[in-house]
Amino acid sequence: MNRGLTGGYVIQKDGDGEVRAFVPFPLPPKPPLEIDPVLREELDQALLSLGRLDTIAAMLPDINLFLYMYVRKEAVLSSQIEGTKSSLSDLLLFELEEVPGVPLDDVVEVSNYVAAINHGLKRLRGDFPLSNRLVREIHKILLSKGRGHEKDPGDFRRSQNWIQGTRPGNALYVPPPPDRVADAMGDWEKYLHDIPERSPVLIKAALMHVQFETIHPFLDGNGRIGRLLITLLLCHEGVLQRPLLYLSLYFKQHRTQYFDLLMKVRAEGDWESWLRFFVAGIREMAERAVTTARRLNDICSEDREVIRALGRKAGSALSTHQVFQNRPIANVAFLAQRTKISPPTISKTLEALQKAKIIKEITGKKRRRLFAYKRYLDLMSQGTEPENG
Repeated sequence: MNRGLTGGYVIQKDGDGEVRAFVPFPLPPKPPLEIDPVLREELDQALLSLGRLDTIAAMLPDINLFLYMYVRKEAVLSSQIEGTKSSLSDLLLFELEEVPGVPLDDVVEVSNYVAAINHGLKRLRGDFPLSNRLVREIHKILLSKGRGHEKDPGDFRRSQNWIQGTRPGNALYVPPPPDRVADAMGDWEKYLHDIPERSPVLIKAALMHVQFETIHPFLDGNGRIGRLLITLLLCHEGVLQRPLLYLSLYFKQHRTQYFDLLMKVRAEGDWESWLRFFVAGIREMAERAVTTARRLNDICSEDREVIRALGRKAGSALSTHQVFQNRPIANVAFLAQRTKISPPTISKTLEALQKAKIIKEITGKKRRRLFAYKRYLDLMSQGTEPENG
């Protein structure tokens, strides 16, 4: 549907020229969304996919092991969209206090994102509302160190930003002027809290994401916060019991369409095309997560059966294998600390696990050796490989 512009322009001076900064109208859209029978069915199917994901997650032997890696995968993907070259292996090496294969700033940025996700989830579990205050807290952690730490972490911007181009005057898109940000985010928060009316949860998630990216309230980190908010909202609204649904891989794989649809909403008010794209992503990524959870469970179960046949070494090998399910890259010292098994015994256990083709040494060195749970790591790394260039 073409509603025309979904906001108004504020004209500003830019040297000898003018800048047209866009200020969106408050949500929900007017006239209301047109949910035809096909779109209604797509919304229903997406909710069913989320329900299946929650059910499968509850059946996993240790959901926390899966969550640990899934949150890190999302952090890597969301940061890659913003230009980092860090891989999942780089992040795991950094957390192990080993040197990653990319510039440190890239990995610090991803590590900050993990901390930001975990902070948001912890606050929501403590019954803190999803609100501007929480968004600012998450942003403060996201930009706490490394790149962007000088760009007002935790504060809405006090200067004009823009998307693409070298200045506002030649930018692809210019968000609201800084003096309009607080009011726009106030209206955004009201929509989250069902003012003036309640919206179905997937529609709310879809619309609030576009509105947040349109306002672009921070000097840096808007994309990462905007993607994270989708998962936080789904958890906050009770659609997901655990944070297992992330759209960064979907947005990364359909990047051009994603940005085109955001601009189409602003210029034409075509919320319905965006909503179709969004719910297709929800359904696809929920189904991928279900497949990944099942496959990981199969891999770990198959390997446990192999380990149980190792005889006297089975006890220490099972304990070591359990640690690898949490940290699929590890060294002897880390494994010894986590299992409370002596380093010499861990070394012998790793030899047995290598012979069984469960664990692989990845440095080729005799000292400071690192071991990877390859099948597990390869599955979790799918889609996170940094792009060249």
